[in-house]
Amino acid sequence: MSGSPNDIPVIAVPNANSRLYNHDLAPIAPAGRTWGIFSIFAMWMSDVHSVGGYTFAASLFFLGLNGWEVLLAMVVGITIVYFLMNLIGRPSLKYGTPFPVVARMSFGVMGANVAAGLRGIVGIVWYGVQTYFASKAVQALVLTFYPAAEAWTHSGFAGLTLLGWGSFLFMWIFQLLIFLNGMETIRKFIDFCGPVVYIVMFALAIWIVMQTGVSSLSLQLSPRAEGSAIGHMANAAMLIVAYFAALLLNFGDFSRFAKDERSMKVGNFLGLPVNFIVFAIITVIVTAGTVKVFGEAIMDPVAIVERIGNPWVVAIGSITFIVATMGINIVANFVSPAYDISNLYPGKIDFRRGGLITSILSVIVCPWIFVSSPQAITIFVSIFGAALGPMFGIMVADYYLVKRQQIVLNDLYSMSPTGSLHFENGWNSRALLALAGSAAISIGLALAGAYGVITNVGDWGWLIGAALGALSYAALMRGREVRAPSRAVA
Repeated sequence: MSGSPNDIPVIAVPNANSRLYNHDLAPIAPAGRTWGIFSIFAMWMSDVHSVGGYTFAASLFFLGLNGWEVLLAMVVGITIVYFLMNLIGRPSLKYGTPFPVVARMSFGVMGANVAAGLRGIVGIVWYGVQTYFASKAVQALVLTFYPAAEAWTHSGFAGLTLLGWGSFLFMWIFQLLIFLNGMETIRKFIDFCGPVVYIVMFALAIWIVMQTGVSSLSLQLSPRAEGSAIGHMANAAMLIVAYFAALLLNFGDFSRFAKDERSMKVGNFLGLPVNFIVFAIITVIVTAGTVKVFGEAIMDPVAIVERIGNPWVVAIGSITFIVATMGINIVANFVSPAYDISNLYPGKIDFRRGGLITSILSVIVCPWIFVSSPQAITIFVSIFGAALGPMFGIMVADYYLVKRQQIVLNDLYSMSPTGSLHFENGWNSRALLALAGSAAISIGLALAGAYGVITNVGDWGWLIGAALGALSYAALMRGREVRAPSRAVA
């Protein structure tokens, strides 16, 4: 094992190449696997319990289905996510390696940078967007307790007012101070985030019910949709799968810290099917109640607490959802690009430097301008979502069908031409061809559907991409000799 007393203990890899290895990318030793059931559960709470997660969960009840149809679609969709997360999390759990290192198994020790780079870009952009959303809550909090600050909203630069810049930079620095302390601090923080949001959400639901009475609540928030209920339910289930598309790639960044497979599976079960459905029911109780209390359905929890009018309620609500946004920013948008950037130059960039670069780039993309253009968001999600699905399909097909869950651990960090993951100078051209072909088809279908050229495939795009990636990769790798993993870790 290596590392300072403040580092997570790792397994030393003999003759590891400096272009592929540093302490943060190394396999975690058993002593460093400290995440039990609650930590995995709390990770998912942090991912779901955000303003975006609240709005998404509530939106499912506006699809024109009755309440029981929505709940059934949610059970199907989140159960699919649960099983897929277990599939993608198992190699990282077994070998103790993060997503970009696991990607080396299928794309090659150098080709993995393509997969990591695409996932990293998605994380950086959404990290900036979530930081901006959290900064709006900070701004609301400042204006509530210091109304004179309204004068700072009349001028600014680069698309933000002076107060907007101050709020954004406050959130940017606050997050960075937590994140740069490393994964153990991150674990402790997300152990706190998810539960505290539940407390506020339950309190908000109780307040709503006290105002309206139980009889006024409904699980159907929109008129009945035309067409087949089964079709709408299937679309809703795929919508849920698509919502978790990013973490369906890099869940291994967290599962590598799990104590054992039971901790991962039970934590996933509590955090995905159980937690997601409970949180969704709470959100619809609150959203349905706002129709009677405020005369309209309000899907933004920050706007709800602002409408209540009590400044201390606004303060508690705003702080809670700031914390919630930080939680999802850690889970979905910070950890992955920090590892992905580190993977580009492991000898010079560790996890903390990768995180710092992520933070800087998240400002440069000017997320407030990005979210102001719905068309830009649609194109971004279509293109990168269409690439994430095929990557998932390729990695799962490679690990379970081609490699048969056996990898030479040392070869993950070796540039030797005799290494089983060297392929063509570190690049697996078959995996890259499968990715390019399936992503091109997925992107073409997504954009053609979005602009009305063909029937909109909508949220089936991720599943189509994943299936195409898996099938094309398996076909391209058929007949290729896979070196017997005589040195594989059991």
